[in-house]
Amino acid sequence: MAVDAEQAAAAPGMPQLDPTSFPNQIFWLVVSLVVIYFILSRVALPRIASVLAERQGTLTNDLAAAEDLKRKALEAEVAYNKALADARAEAQKIAEETRASIQADLNVAIARADADIAAKAAESEARIGEIQAGAVKSIEDVARDIVGDIVGAVAPGQTVDAKAIAAAVSARVKG
Repeated sequence: MAVDAEQAAAAPGMPQLDPTSFPNQIFWLVVSLVVIYFILSRVALPRIASVLAERQGTLTNDLAAAEDLKRKALEAEVAYNKALADARAEAQKIAEETRASIQADLNVAIARADADIAAKAAESEARIGEIQAGAVKSIEDVARDIVGDIVGAVAPGQTVDAKAIAAAVSARVKG
């Protein structure tokens, strides 16, 4: 066992740092790097390049589609605003026609009401005239009766002339 300890002490440290194995390590390093380069350049990098090209194509197509949709949206907005303005104008026109129609109907109704009021006023004036004439006649009749009674009471025994009393009462009532 003592020999093994001596050999271990005499042996160099880590084998990677042993200068006698450097050429072998450099050879395998170059072989490994060449193999990795060929694998990456023939397999992995073309796949990555195709994915990047596909992504770029998709982005380009999406941007073109977005521009087209934006243009269509602007056209739709212009058409919407025009349709809205036309609808508002049509609504304003309909409202004005309705107002004019209502005003015409109102004017006809007012004229009819004025005519009815005028007819009723004329009828009322005619009735008032009849009532006044009836009242004047009633007043004349009452006045004749009262004057006849007064004259009969003041001068008992004298004959009362009904025509003279009627003429005097009529003259006094007429003014």
